[in-house]
Amino acid sequence: MKYNYQNISISKDFYKTAEGFSKCLERLDPSEQYRGTELAGYDAFQRQLKRFDIKVSGHDSDRLQKFFATSDSAALFPEYVSRAVKQGVDDNHILEEICAAQTQIEGMDYRAIVSDANWEEQSPAVIEEGGFIPETSIHLKDSLIKLRKRGRMMVASYEAIKFQRLDLFTVALKQIGSCIGKAQLEDAVNVLIHGDGNDNAAEKVSLSSGDSLTYQDLLNLWGSFGEYQMNVMLASPDMMLKLLQVPELQNPETGLNFQATGCLSTPLGAKLFVSSAVPEGTIIGLDKRYALEMVTAGGINVEYDKLIDCQMERAAVTSIAGFSKIFPDTVKILAK
Repeated sequence: MKYNYQNISISKDFYKTAEGFSKCLERLDPSEQYRGTELAGYDAFQRQLKRFDIKVSGHDSDRLQKFFATSDSAALFPEYVSRAVKQGVDDNHILEEICAAQTQIEGMDYRAIVSDANWEEQSPAVIEEGGFIPETSIHLKDSLIKLRKRGRMMVASYEAIKFQRLDLFTVALKQIGSCIGKAQLEDAVNVLIHGDGNDNAAEKVSLSSGDSLTYQDLLNLWGSFGEYQMNVMLASPDMMLKLLQVPELQNPETGLNFQATGCLSTPLGAKLFVSSAVPEGTIIGLDKRYALEMVTAGGINVEYDKLIDCQMERAAVTSIAGFSKIFPDTVKILAK
């Protein structure tokens, strides 16, 4: 059986459309028409890879030059690069664990919303018939959310890499994505601690014994959340070492879980992550459900003209993202 995708003429102009390359392909070759076939479950881009018999993973993956066998298949190369880089960004799972919402925008200006600062103190009173219903005001923040462009310059000539297997090249691209993801995590941590420019820096809970860390310090941090829940903790590497030495956390079950998964369980019920993005001597506690919004503009951007035309000496791979604090009281820091 011949499918419609074999008749699609692919152009680099697809990247110039407002909807983007993948959605443009999907519009021309809808996945719905493949229900019940061996191609069910593939998106339009993946079907194009099968059309040109390009294998991007596994021990029998093709060489990079196969993308450039035809002008149509060459137009697929920037999307392959973009997806491989995004895999590396997504491997930074900490971002997923601290973001309550993710918003994608088309432009560069974004103003987040904010509600009454003391909304959690407004208990829902009984409303008599015809009585006044308490209000919660939701409005735009005073300052725009700062978006940052993060990326890497990919420096490699086509002649040098055209014979490389795509499986290995994908690993190199994922490493680029990992670098971008690490930089974005640093931006997120900075917003958690210092705020997003709207006078919403995190409240500090001081260590009770100078540089040492005690179980009471953790309880003080947990207790500072009031009606919220401290369900995620981010620790700097030095504070993670101190956490491992807290006697109350040194029980057999905790030790076995740490050795098996690399994640330290806490009696406080929070997921605990270590990251060099957190300043030395600092632990960040947050309620993931209400703490942070991630704002992205345009996804992973690649210089498609250079990639398609085999002019790969220098090609930029970038991502634009920013972070907004949703409710300030959902983030606390424990530090000296």
